[in-house]
Amino acid sequence: MQSSSFLRSSLLGTLASAFCFAGSIALAEGTYDATLALDPADFTTVTITLDGKPFSLRRYDAVYVGNPVAMASEQPARSMGPGGSPAAAETQTLADLLAYQRLVIFVPETATDTSAMILNVVNSGWFASELRPGIEEGGTYVSDNDTDKAGAALAAGYVYVDVGSRGRGIVAADGSLPGKAPAAVVDTKAAIRFLRLNDAALPGSAERIVITGTSGGGGLSTVVAASGNSPDFLPFLAEIGAAGVAADGTSTLADDVFAVIAYCPITDLSHADMAYEWLYQGIRTAENTANGSWSDVAQAASAELAAGYPAYLASLGLSLADGTPLTADTMKAAIAAEVTREVERYAATGGAIPAMGEMFQITLRSREGDKQIEMENTWLSFENGKVTALDVDSYLRFVAQTSALKTVPAFDRTANSGNEGIDGENSLFGTGAQAYANFSAFGWNNNEVAGDGSGADDTGMDWATYTAGDGAALLAQTRMVNPLTYLGTEAKAAPYWYVRHGMIDRDTAFAVEVTLANAARMDADVKSVDFGLHWMTAHSGDYDVQTAYGWLAGVLAEAE
Repeated sequence: MQSSSFLRSSLLGTLASAFCFAGSIALAEGTYDATLALDPADFTTVTITLDGKPFSLRRYDAVYVGNPVAMASEQPARSMGPGGSPAAAETQTLADLLAYQRLVIFVPETATDTSAMILNVVNSGWFASELRPGIEEGGTYVSDNDTDKAGAALAAGYVYVDVGSRGRGIVAADGSLPGKAPAAVVDTKAAIRFLRLNDAALPGSAERIVITGTSGGGGLSTVVAASGNSPDFLPFLAEIGAAGVAADGTSTLADDVFAVIAYCPITDLSHADMAYEWLYQGIRTAENTANGSWSDVAQAASAELAAGYPAYLASLGLSLADGTPLTADTMKAAIAAEVTREVERYAATGGAIPAMGEMFQITLRSREGDKQIEMENTWLSFENGKVTALDVDSYLRFVAQTSALKTVPAFDRTANSGNEGIDGENSLFGTGAQAYANFSAFGWNNNEVAGDGSGADDTGMDWATYTAGDGAALLAQTRMVNPLTYLGTEAKAAPYWYVRHGMIDRDTAFAVEVTLANAARMDADVKSVDFGLHWMTAHSGDYDVQTAYGWLAGVLAEAE
């Protein structure tokens, strides 16, 4: 596993200085705890319908930091709401300028001092997440639905917390970009610290926080779950006035969590392009690549990225549950084993498995509505409740038919390999004055835009040289949004992990998710990891609420 010693030795100086945090850490007061103390009587009553009956909640609204970042009143549309709007060129007026560092706590009447707290993060695409409460006055919720997590949580007596946080795309009042990594992680940790500070004032236990999110929010959830109490984040927490953090960077509160429920987490961004091309390069065509962008340049880039993955995977030193080393030689078999397990699980519930050459019936869900498609079974043989044959490459071609593969590179795809515009996750990285930065060795070394401040073309240094010196802050950014940085280290990982990825989700490589699951399993703090692919599901989350919350009830009982 990668060590976090680099971060421990450098962040208090290099990264804080690079992002102009050092001056703001020198606060006159050592803590904002008195300011952040919650008045238990300061709530509004919300009445909803739960399972057909009236149900009352207490609602607490709070800014969870003592020194929130002042935001511009006009924000790019992509930084607003769940995952951001696709209309990136438009702007939206932000009525409440504290919408990104606020939370809402919903306390059901049935909650006790030991009830779990569900901490719901959004941040799709690692974009900023404006606070949008998931429970509304007069709303109707049910506890037995596979997509209503609020209903399931409230019926179980859990406290439900929605949190807004910074992320890429957001603009500060001074015109800077305060959502750069690791802002989303820092804000979420600050929200956790706020809950711990006020634990005695409310029902629910801050020792039983369950963080949950999807896509970028899933990635955020896993980083928080992996990095509990890491001192790497203390200078950033001090800068925004998080609970329990003094001016000298010392801490009196914890920010570890009890459990994580993560869907299709987007993680390990600096190596995700390598994993993606290693998995898909052999089956890519112009027909199954987005926009038909399978040019000679893209093919060369894909080959170079794929070639680098085996050494990286081997460097992690991971193994499968049976002790087999997790390497490029065993990864595809590990993916096939997960697919096999899900096919057999689905069949055991009564699901129909088509014979070879027959059609899968698939429902693709989107904001525009459900779409029914048929796809030929070209990869799976199934008899008497068991998978008898599974061709991995044919399966990958099948996945790429349901949704075109991302362009090359899939993540660090700004300003290299013929890609134009800020199209990848690049706006998550760099200083608050930079629109974007390349964040992987390939992306950096192949930057094609002179004058953008990113890449060997502007700095005269390749990735290894740059990140060993002037670019140490950029390297630290990439590591602070990667759970693999913290799993297997002294950081306190959540003991319970529930991670799901769709069987036809091509947004990140299956290899990334298998790696994450096994890295979590190998951490000494982790007691159990429930990882699986989900039947014919594309990039999405909260589709198996009954299973997920049944799992949660089980681990909560186990921990008593």
